[in-house]
Amino acid sequence: MAITDNNSDAELSEGSAQNIKRLENIQVQLTVEVGGTKISIGDLMKLNDGSVVELERLAGEHLDILVNGTLLARGEVVLVGERLGIRFTEIISPEKRARSL
Repeated sequence: MAITDNNSDAELSEGSAQNIKRLENIQVQLTVEVGGTKISIGDLMKLNDGSVVELERLAGEHLDILVNGTLLARGEVVLVGERLGIRFTEIISPEKRARSL
């Protein structure tokens, strides 16, 4: 038995383009993670102005860029005028992203 598709390639392409257009306006949360550490509540309560907490990331390591909590890329901090920005240096492959879910 043969399966036929009544849609032409042009109709499929147009439908795909419309679907992509719908996705373009969806808002997501982009987060840049500098690093993290585990700390006891007792040590947390001792923190004050000038306290330093050591993070589990080496100086010079790329930062994690997350979208809605999922690792999307790695990057580095850049200065854009008087504001901070992030330069993407590595995009995580869709396969690796799927494995992390």
